[in-house]
Amino acid sequence: MKNIDKLIEIEGLLENLMKSNREGGILRIKVLYFCYLYQNLTVSMIIDKLGIKKTNFAIMTKELENESCITIKKSNLDKRCRMVELTEKGKKEIETFIKNLESKLGSTTIEVDNAINILCQYLNRFI
Repeated sequence: MKNIDKLIEIEGLLENLMKSNREGGILRIKVLYFCYLYQNLTVSMIIDKLGIKKTNFAIMTKELENESCITIKKSNLDKRCRMVELTEKGKKEIETFIKNLESKLGSTTIEVDNAINILCQYLNRFI
């Protein structure tokens, strides 16, 4: 199998593994996860970090905001910036997702951990 075939297969497997029961799937999880990891994120920071289109992000954040999973407010320091904050409901959703994913994956071996690290290093050289 060529490298491109393997990469496409990996992408599909990861997407299936991380599918959410809700609409938005992996993008929803990515947005919630970044808000969970980092505080005081601006909309543009998340868009840049995730490498997604503004329109896709706008649709997803509107949905998350309507469901009370996030709030979007103007920055106190710069009124032009919009800050994204995770609510308790959003925090609970992402924590439940992480817990469920970890239970599916179970513990990994050193070899698996090394393989994942090598794959990340390899892909980061191109991205």
